[in-house]
Amino acid sequence: MHLLRSFLTATCIALLATVPAFATPPASPPAPVALPAGTRIDPTYWFVGLKNPRLQLLVNAPGIAASQLSLAAYPGVTLDGFQKLESPNYLLVNLTISPMAQPGQLTLELKGAKTQRLRYELRTRNADPLRNQGLSQADFVYLLMPDRFANGDPKNDVVKGTRVRHVARDSMYARHGGDLRGIAQHFDYFKQLGITAIWPTPLVENDMPKASYHGYAVTDCYKIDPRFGTNDEYMGFVKSAHAQGIKVVQDIVLNHWGSYHHLFLDQPARDWFHEWPAFTRSNYNAYAVNDPHASAYDQKRQNDGWFDTTMPDVNQSNPLVATYLTQNFIWWIESTGLDAFRVDTYPYSQPQFLMDFGRAIDREYPGFLMTGETMVGTAAEQAFFTQNILPPVNGFKSNLPSTLDFQICYGIADALRDGNLGRLYESLQADWLYTDASRNVHFLDNHDMNRFYSVVGEDFAKYKMGLAWLLTMRGTPQLYYGTEVLMKNFSDPDGKVREDFPGGWAGDKTDYFKSRSGRAGEAFDYVSKLASYRKSHPVLSSGKLMQFIPQDGVYTYFRYSDAGCVMVIANVGKDEKAVDGARFAERLAGFTSGIDVLSGAVIADLKTFRVPGRTSFVVELRK
Repeated sequence: MHLLRSFLTATCIALLATVPAFATPPASPPAPVALPAGTRIDPTYWFVGLKNPRLQLLVNAPGIAASQLSLAAYPGVTLDGFQKLESPNYLLVNLTISPMAQPGQLTLELKGAKTQRLRYELRTRNADPLRNQGLSQADFVYLLMPDRFANGDPKNDVVKGTRVRHVARDSMYARHGGDLRGIAQHFDYFKQLGITAIWPTPLVENDMPKASYHGYAVTDCYKIDPRFGTNDEYMGFVKSAHAQGIKVVQDIVLNHWGSYHHLFLDQPARDWFHEWPAFTRSNYNAYAVNDPHASAYDQKRQNDGWFDTTMPDVNQSNPLVATYLTQNFIWWIESTGLDAFRVDTYPYSQPQFLMDFGRAIDREYPGFLMTGETMVGTAAEQAFFTQNILPPVNGFKSNLPSTLDFQICYGIADALRDGNLGRLYESLQADWLYTDASRNVHFLDNHDMNRFYSVVGEDFAKYKMGLAWLLTMRGTPQLYYGTEVLMKNFSDPDGKVREDFPGGWAGDKTDYFKSRSGRAGEAFDYVSKLASYRKSHPVLSSGKLMQFIPQDGVYTYFRYSDAGCVMVIANVGKDEKAVDGARFAERLAGFTSGIDVLSGAVIADLKTFRVPGRTSFVVELRK
């Protein structure tokens, strides 16, 4: 909270404490036009001035297909026609919004048993100067699960009309009450840690009867889950984050929805979802997508099989569905000004749709950063699903700008758990496959994996080595919530790695937002200090990388530019190693000493480096 003037009374202070940590954006647009009860139009509203003039409206109301539709005259907007679908409860309306169209309200007239008029709003484009900033190597991303991070508004814990009407913090599958306000109340915590961007797992409505907290089974594409807040509050949240110097990454799901999605419960047509004679899961094998010898059956199982029993697979090969999805995410970018997308289960979507979707987003927002979840086993497979130097394979050529770099994650785990540095070295060696590997987002763990501190056997020395690599390597580093205070556990089941952040709820015995002591405090300070150094030394965010083949359990690389040079040397073995600096002469030339940026110790001799066991040094070289 901002500093308060000394003349404020205690009463005023108490009143100010009730003000939310974010507010509705100044001069915010009006709420969507009210429609008759039982009527819905997606998108909720649209914008003038987009590069693609085409707009597809999905109008939903009981028996609406029996009506004839017309558009009242509106300068710059034409009705290209309307289409009836299999369900009598839908009409699909195609409009063209020309560049001359101005903001205002369209009138759609429906003539059936009775005549009714529907208003539809066209808005101006988002003019916030801080909108759509993207991500770069200079950023440090914090992944969190909103339901498990902090409860800022207990009043929205239980929302009338939702399928889960209770909270139970002692259950890993129940709602716990975290929300947008809880996140926003800790912007100062993020800044203290050195975070520049936050990535919440999906915030859109997930009105499922079980395990709805995670957000990956969407039930309304145009609505923030009311347990997290409202659409207006989310828009205010993004604006407040930007004002605090924090970017926002929205987690989006293209491949599947929840089985209680309104468009699944009342399907516009049978071909909006992939149907099988009997329930069929995906084979979860992305290799089938680019295997030149793959069977059509395996490819279909990968892309058309359901992700889970409660997650129907959306048929992106249907052009109407593809347009619905694409418009939805353009709507979120434009409505909020958010900065990047994290695309869930990227390889599971239809390959042609992925290419079309990427082009559509880039057309409206050139350079907009999207990073995809590509949980695959090799660097070549990972590069295939990202912008790369490879020719098209099976007709697919990815235009995804960035990937979540699982290969770096696996390499770090192998190095610290088994002493095998080869995979980490080879993961970086494979950067030649990417158009620009520096756009990749690398990490130590996430909400689907064993927590990093448990991966390294709760060995604090190894923990620090992993963090040193995370914050000095090429690409954009991402930290999973709680890693900075040594939260631990294995993901069997996954609820164990999705526990509440200590201090996010009133009455928590431990509050890491306010006080951190012991090893948790030491860990936080280590991350904060290294992140601060990274932020103030552009060589770590824009410099080149040169690595040397690991030898005798020691791995060394340099980040360098005209502005300076940083050497990272790590010994994963138990015993101290003496390393001959002559091997690194091409990078050490011209430097006479160095300083360990974490301890402040001066390294006067660059001829021989003595590196204790399970230790890494981040050395700023000096001339």
